[in-house]
Amino acid sequence: MHESTFEYLKPTDEQMKAMARVRAAFAELNNVLAGELPAGPDATYVVRKLRECAMWANVAITRHQDGSPRS
Repeated sequence: MHESTFEYLKPTDEQMKAMARVRAAFAELNNVLAGELPAGPDATYVVRKLRECAMWANVAITRHQDGSPRS
């Protein structure tokens, strides 16, 4: 792991724009899923995993594969 893995990494302006686009896409998928999935533990699991994927997408935008910061 890169030495900065557990440190805060401030995104660049371009990364912030990419994160906003990705968040909007995840929000849209969430809206579709909310309309199609019956309420229950499976739907809850899907939403939780969707949130997890959204968070990891932000990491992918700001870091290289080895964990070093993208600049």
